[in-house]
Amino acid sequence: MSAGTLNRCSSAGFGGRRSFRTNGSWHGPYTQDSKGYSVEKDVILTQTGYEKLKATISELETVKRREVAERIKAAREFGDISENSEYDDAKNEQALLETRILRLKEQLRGARVIDTSDIPKDVVSIGSKVKVKYVDDGETDEYEIVGSAEADPANNRLSNESPVGQAVLGHKKGEVVEVAAPSGSIKLQIVSIKAA
Repeated sequence: MSAGTLNRCSSAGFGGRRSFRTNGSWHGPYTQDSKGYSVEKDVILTQTGYEKLKATISELETVKRREVAERIKAAREFGDISENSEYDDAKNEQALLETRILRLKEQLRGARVIDTSDIPKDVVSIGSKVKVKYVDDGETDEYEIVGSAEADPANNRLSNESPVGQAVLGHKKGEVVEVAAPSGSIKLQIVSIKAA
C-alpha cells in the first residue's frame, strides 16, 4: 500500500489497512423507528456466527457465573457486607454478567441464520466473500459481508450496514460501486464473489 493510499484511508476515517470502520457500540437487537420507539431489529447471522453466539452464552452461563458466585462467596466470608467493597464489586460484576447473558439470548432468539446454500454466487449478499479492486490504484482486498452482530472489520468481516457493505450488496462481478467517505467517494470494482 502506498503512503498516499494509507493517508487517504486514514483521512477518510478508515483505520489500518483499508479497514472500514463501523460504529463499535452495541445496541442489541433493537433499533428506533421514525418516532423514536424501540422496535426489534433483525439479527442476521451466518451459521458460524450462530454457533459462536451459542457457545459464548453457554460459557457465560456456566464458567463465568460460577466464577462470579465464588467471588461473592469469598467476599461474604470477609464479614459485614454493608462495608465490603469486594462484595459490592462481585455483585456489580454479577449484574453486568446477567445483563450480557440476557442481551445475547435476545440476539439468539431473534436471529435469522443465513443458509450457505441460499447465498447466490453471482450477486453480493450477506454471507458472500467479495474481492474488490480500488479503481484509483488497482489494489485489491477481500471482504466477507456479514450481519452487524458478526462484524469484525479488523478481520475483513464487514457489516451489511457498513459503507462498503451497503455499497456492494446486490451488485455483480465487474460492476463499479462508490463508497461514501468523509474525504470523498472511493470507487470499488467487484472482482469476484463466492459464498463464505
